[in-house]
Amino acid sequence: MSSLTFAKQALKNWKDVGAIAPSSPRLGARMAEVAEVWRAQRVVELGPGTGALTAPILDALPHDSQYLGLELNDHFVQDLRSRHPGHHFENAAAQEFDFTSLWPDDATFDVVISGLPWTSFPDSLQTDILDHVLPRLRPGGRFATFAYWGFHHLPSGRRFRNLLHSRLVGVESSRILWGNLPPAFIYVGRVSE
Repeated sequence: MSSLTFAKQALKNWKDVGAIAPSSPRLGARMAEVAEVWRAQRVVELGPGTGALTAPILDALPHDSQYLGLELNDHFVQDLRSRHPGHHFENAAAQEFDFTSLWPDDATFDVVISGLPWTSFPDSLQTDILDHVLPRLRPGGRFATFAYWGFHHLPSGRRFRNLLHSRLVGVESSRILWGNLPPAFIYVGRVSE
């Protein structure tokens, strides 16, 4: 997807897109690494957007594993489906998606990677998403998301960091990836085993 198309969607749907540019390939590769996608059987990506994180996730995913991307922007979903056939992309809200519709026998997964714009969300939406998704992580499962450097000092950014610490164990922050626009860092945590 071109930068111009991304910019148009960002201007049209700022609250949903929440970024001024697609994430860098380096950020995507680092997120796949810290989330340990290479050993996951099921991965859920929240807010794949243009697929900047998706490509590194799918590259790291074991051949026999399953992937699901949940995205609100239908234009992005259609583009992702055409570029990544054989993987599931749903035009759906993360806090409402029925995971049993895809995995009826066992709606759990090993990794969640999020590209959602957490600091633009109200507290209630942050909580609703995490409380719907995190209980489905298998014991020891990992959750990774990124934050833009500086934005994490905003009240919504501080509340989100505290929310992560209340829901996950061992939450850590990566070094800042200065090559991303804007610069970003990664939060990664896991559910108790």
